[in-house]
Amino acid sequence: MSIRNLDKIFKPQRIAVIGASSNPGSVGYTVLKNLIGSGFAGVVYPVNPRREAVQGIHAYPDVKSLPRTPDLAIICTPAPTVPDLLEQCGEAGILGVIIISAGFKEAGEEGRKLEARLKEIIQKFEGMRVIGPNCLGVIVPSLRLNATFAAAMPPDGHVAFISQSGALCTSILDWAREEGIGFSYFISIGNTVDVNFGDLIEYLSEDERTRSIILYVESIVDARRFMSAARAFSRTKPIVVYKAGRFAESARAVSSHTGAMAGEDAVYDAAFRRAGAVRVYDIGEIFDTAELLAQARLPAGPRLAIVTNAGGPGVAATDALIARHGQLAELSPETFEKLNKILPPFWSQGNPVDVLGDASPERYAQAVEAVLADPGVDAVLVILTPQAMTDSTGIARAVAELAKKYPKPILAAWMGGSIVQEGICIFNQAGIPTYPTPDRAIGAFMHLVEYRRNLELLSQTPKEIPLEFPVDRRKIREDFLPVLSKEKILGERDSKALLSAYGIPVTMPELARNEDEAVELAGKLGLPVVLKIQSPDITHKTDVGGVVVGITSEEGVRQAFRQILASVGEKAPTARIEGITVQRMVPTARGVEMILGAKKDPTFGAVLMVGAGGITTEVLRDMALGLPPLDEHLAMHLLESLKIWPLLRGFRGRPRMNVEKLLEVIMRFSYLVADFPEIQEIDVNPLVVTPEEVVAVDARVVVDEEALRNLPQPYSHLAIQPFCGTNDHRQ
Repeated sequence: MSIRNLDKIFKPQRIAVIGASSNPGSVGYTVLKNLIGSGFAGVVYPVNPRREAVQGIHAYPDVKSLPRTPDLAIICTPAPTVPDLLEQCGEAGILGVIIISAGFKEAGEEGRKLEARLKEIIQKFEGMRVIGPNCLGVIVPSLRLNATFAAAMPPDGHVAFISQSGALCTSILDWAREEGIGFSYFISIGNTVDVNFGDLIEYLSEDERTRSIILYVESIVDARRFMSAARAFSRTKPIVVYKAGRFAESARAVSSHTGAMAGEDAVYDAAFRRAGAVRVYDIGEIFDTAELLAQARLPAGPRLAIVTNAGGPGVAATDALIARHGQLAELSPETFEKLNKILPPFWSQGNPVDVLGDASPERYAQAVEAVLADPGVDAVLVILTPQAMTDSTGIARAVAELAKKYPKPILAAWMGGSIVQEGICIFNQAGIPTYPTPDRAIGAFMHLVEYRRNLELLSQTPKEIPLEFPVDRRKIREDFLPVLSKEKILGERDSKALLSAYGIPVTMPELARNEDEAVELAGKLGLPVVLKIQSPDITHKTDVGGVVVGITSEEGVRQAFRQILASVGEKAPTARIEGITVQRMVPTARGVEMILGAKKDPTFGAVLMVGAGGITTEVLRDMALGLPPLDEHLAMHLLESLKIWPLLRGFRGRPRMNVEKLLEVIMRFSYLVADFPEIQEIDVNPLVVTPEEVVAVDARVVVDEEALRNLPQPYSHLAIQPFCGTNDHRQ
C-alpha cells in the first residue's frame, strides 16, 4: 500500500470508539478509559446504540450520528459485527480505523471469511487505512494518545515498537515502564488486513523523533514492500528484529496464534540481513541492541582488541567472540613494542592484553591507546574487575577521555556491584556502551559488526542486465518455455542445457540405451567417465545406486551399466528407465564440491542457496542464502560466510580454487533464477570448483506449473526489484 492517510491513525484530532462500554471487564471500557484518562487533547466520541452516555460522556448510536467526522474509529465489538461497522465507517468518510476485535483468520474458516470481507470493504473505500484486526491498538506518547486496552501509558522516547503479538505488547509495555524505556510509537498490527510492516516502516522513516525501530515478527505479508521500506530506513537508522517461529514446533504455534504461515527461518534471516536489519535471538536484548545501534560508533570491521586487568575475563571474552564468529585482532609489531614499554615484563604478550591486577588509570589508558592506534584493530573492549588496588572510577575517566580522541568504538565490561557504579555513570555520560559481563559486551560488539556489514549490503542493488553478460536472455526464455512445459521435473540434459545457455559450464550427458552405446560414447568423450541412471521418476540417483563414477576402461563401462540397472531394478522397481547417461568425469581430488540452488519461498519468492555440496550436502548443512539477482559483492559475501571458504581460498598447502569463475557462475545462475518465475526449484549438485574451472556435474529443475499457466509479470517473484532499463527483455 503506502503511507497515505496514516496520519489519520497516528495524529488524530477526533476519535470514535465503536463498542465503547461502561462495563469494566470489556475492551471497549478500557480503550475509552485510556483515551480520556491519558491526557489526549482531541475529541473522543463513544459509540454505543444501547446507552445515552458511556463513562459519563454523551454517546451516539452509530457513526452516522456523530456531530463531526472523526479521523479515527476504534472498533471493539465482536468479530461478526465488524464488517458492517467497517462499512458504516467508510460510508461516513472515516479514513482511519483500528480493529481491536479478535476472531478472524486466527480463529478458523469462519474467521477467514470475515477477514476476506474486511479486505473487500477496504478496497471499496478509497483512502481508508486499517490496523488490525486482532490487535492491541496504538500508542503515541508524545500526543498522550493511548488507543489500546493496555494498562498504562509508557514514557515518551525515540524507539518505535511494532509487534504482531498483542499479548507480547502488554508484557513489553510493563517491562519498559519498569526500565524507564520510552517510545515514539508503540504499534500492535495484528493480522495486517491492510497496514503492514512496510507501510509503518516507511511512515516512521519521516518521523524525526524515531531514531530506531524494533520489530516483533511472526510473518511478513508483503515481502517486496517490507524489503523496500526496511532498506531505505536502515540506511540512516537501525532496525532490530525479533523473529518468532524459528523452528518447526514454534512455527506451528505461530500459525495457530495468528493464522499466518511462517516461512523458513533461514530465508527470513537472509531477508533481514539484506534489508539492513539486525536480528536478535533473545527478546531481552531488543532494547539494549536498539539503543546501542542508534548511539554507538560502528566498527570498520570485525577485529576486536581486548584490554583487561584479569586473565579469566579476557579468556571468557575471547571464547564468546570466537563462538559468535568474531575475530580477535592481530596486534602489529609496533603495538607490541609500545606495550612492552608500558606494561610490566610479565604481561600477557598478546591479545587479550592483560595489564595485570595492579594496573593504574595511567597504565590502563596507555594500553588502550596503544591498541586503538593499531590499524589492525577495529574496536576495543575494556574489561575491569575490581581488585583491592583498582581505581575503577579513575580508569573509567581515563578511557572516556580516549573515546574523544579516537573514532573507533570502545565498549566496556565493568564487572562488579556498587564499587563500579560511578565508573559506569562516567561511561554512560561519555556514550560508551557498558555491560556487566564480557559475554554481554561481546554480543553487543557482534551486533555492531552485523549492522555495519548489513549497511554495506544495502548499497548493492543489481542492475537488470549486468555488465559483460553476452547472452540473449529474451531468446533463452522463448526457447525454454516449451521445454519447461514438457515435464514437472526436467531431466538432467534439459536442466544442463538451460544452465549452459546462461554461460555456466556443464558436463553434458549423452544417453545410451545399451552397453554398446555406452562404450561408444565413453570413447568419444574420453575416459574417465561417469554413468548415471536416466529416469523421470528418480530425483536422487545415488539413493538407488544410479551413479558410478571414475570409470577408466571399456569393461568398466559395461560393468557399471549392468550394475546400475540391477540396483535401480531392486530399489526403484516401478521407475521408468529411459537409459543411462555417459558424461566426462570432472576430477574432484584437487577441487571442492559445492551446491548451487534456488527455490521459491512462499513469502520472499526466489531465494538462492550456495554451500558445501556433493553427497554431504544435507549432513554438513553448510549453506548461505541470498535474494537474487546477485552482483559480485553480494555473491562474495555469501561465499565468505561458508565454513568451506578457507578451502576455496587455499588452505594448508592446497591450491586456491578459481573463485573468480565461481563468482561469475553464481551471478549468472542468479539471473537465470530472476528470469524464470516458472521455476519452482533448481539444484546444481555437485558444482565442482577446481583451481582451473567451475563445472556443473549434475542439475535438475522443478517447474512451477501454476506460474507456467499464468505467465507472471517480470520479476514478480523477486522480493527486491532490480534496477530496470528502458528495454525489457521479457516483452
